[in-house]
Amino acid sequence: MNTSTGSTEARRRGGRRPVVLAASALGAAALGAAVWWAGWISIPGDEALRPVGTGRTGSSTTGQGAIARIACALPPVTGGRPNPPEGMAWVPGGKLAPGDSVYPEERPGKPVQVAGFWMDRTEVTNDQFARFVAATGYVTVAERVPDASRLAGAPAEMLQPGAVVFVVPRKLQGPPDPLQWWRYVPGANWRHPGGPGTHIEGRGSLPVVAVALEDAQAYARWAGRQLPTEAQWEWAAREARAQAAPQHEQPRQANTWQGRFPMEDAASDGFAGVAPVGCYAGNALGLHDLIGNVWEWTRDAWRPGHEDAPPPALQEARALAAGPVAQGVIKGGSFLCSPDWCMRYRAGARQPQDLDLATSHLGFRTVLEVR
Repeated sequence: MNTSTGSTEARRRGGRRPVVLAASALGAAALGAAVWWAGWISIPGDEALRPVGTGRTGSSTTGQGAIARIACALPPVTGGRPNPPEGMAWVPGGKLAPGDSVYPEERPGKPVQVAGFWMDRTEVTNDQFARFVAATGYVTVAERVPDASRLAGAPAEMLQPGAVVFVVPRKLQGPPDPLQWWRYVPGANWRHPGGPGTHIEGRGSLPVVAVALEDAQAYARWAGRQLPTEAQWEWAAREARAQAAPQHEQPRQANTWQGRFPMEDAASDGFAGVAPVGCYAGNALGLHDLIGNVWEWTRDAWRPGHEDAPPPALQEARALAAGPVAQGVIKGGSFLCSPDWCMRYRAGARQPQDLDLATSHLGFRTVLEVR
């Protein structure tokens, strides 16, 4: 992951705490030390920023130009179980040896037995999430008015509903610092992923983003499904293979960043910004976009490595957190992953994410377990 937008404190019944951001020693942004809003208001040159395009083809990341492909048809799934639930593919069970060798938090762990399950072939789209909202009246975390009593000393912008948005800096000030390309934007949410003035009209086939964990869980419950565990997600991304071949090269059939991050995305993979779901070839199980496009929530609490004990439920994440911020595991990387900033476009890559933090490069998909 090129950046991990850092911590916010968990919104409890509408409460919100300042967003935190830091760069890890490995050069990827890690959740932690520097106060987001303090860095934001102190960095000069905010006028030299431009939103990244969403779902656009070509070499520009300035948001100019037309969307050439607003939807991509999924090919039929061959093999697997008959009569799949709509939009899902079967993932047979097996034993997963989790992890990889690029970053410390990926160090391989004890093999995990994974039972077979159904998984969404793509990330949940704007259209799908809109149907859920229309049916339930659900209001996402990013759309809720924060509790000002929990934000003493925060700037006015942080007292408004919003989300964290990736922006392209026109120039960098000093060494690479994620604070130069991530901004808390009032009014940003799943309907307006880049903030006011952006929209999802005509972009129904793009993955829904700017959703916090509880938003993804609410959708999954409504659909009669769950979010995947980290083991389920990695097993599916490995095509249900016990020992997947190491894939440390930038993938060709995935939406990632080509060029000098964060200044220039050549879009040689076909898209600058988020792509419609299913535009890249699926894996052997018929699953698309597990790698790249947008990061995806799992239902496991974050731990800094693969430990022998089963991963804790997310309800326990707050107790496990080093401090007041609870984090979960996200997987898959995004359109922002590049060789010169991070290499998290791999099945074994993993990243912590604050449970209540909505960002413009994070979505989800669901699973249906067979009892």
